[in-house]
Amino acid sequence: MSAADESPTKAAGGGTADGEASHSVEIELKFDVDDPTPLPDWSTLPGVARVGEPEPRDLDAQYFDTDDLSLAHAGYAVRRRTGGPDEGWHIKGPRRADGGRVELHWPLGPAGEIPQGIADAISSLASVTSLTPIARIRNSRTAYALQDAAGGVVAEFVDDRVSANDERAGVERAWREWEFELGPAAPAWLEERQALFAAAEKAVHAVGGRPAASDSKLARTLGH
Repeated sequence: MSAADESPTKAAGGGTADGEASHSVEIELKFDVDDPTPLPDWSTLPGVARVGEPEPRDLDAQYFDTDDLSLAHAGYAVRRRTGGPDEGWHIKGPRRADGGRVELHWPLGPAGEIPQGIADAISSLASVTSLTPIARIRNSRTAYALQDAAGGVVAEFVDDRVSANDERAGVERAWREWEFELGPAAPAWLEERQALFAAAEKAVHAVGGRPAASDSKLARTLGH
């Protein structure tokens, strides 16, 4: 799988109407928070003029891999997720040097039918016929658009309350986490992005948030 879009932002949508994959690059910070932790104050972030109204999203994702987790070991994740503006099939690629992950998106399609594009994208790692459900992650998410003075989305902040099941081990886990992800109006220059991330970390730490102990929801679900 290769990145066809080197933009630092994440595109909305879950694939094109004809079933072709769309591309996006996700660059974000993740934080662990306790259940009663209050939301951060985003008013001090550079470039952020207002915080949008809370947008609730109920997300339900099924993750697939081989029995020996060959995709996960190579840094990939395959899922089918319903709910939210980007519902559909997704492949997340390995984390890049800048912290971002390339994502490929396809429409949902019929339940139980894996898009041919996914089979093609992972063919060097695994056969699509060898994929099996490894995790189910349900997420009660509240999203907030952090906007600049012109209304552009500098970043999206999401407050996630996660209920996850390791399908192979039969272990259930629940936790709360936050994500802070660059949006279409994010700074173009690396130094400005770093300043934005530093301000976001400061705001989160001020209310008791801490860096996420796990790299992803899937990894945490599987006990990593």
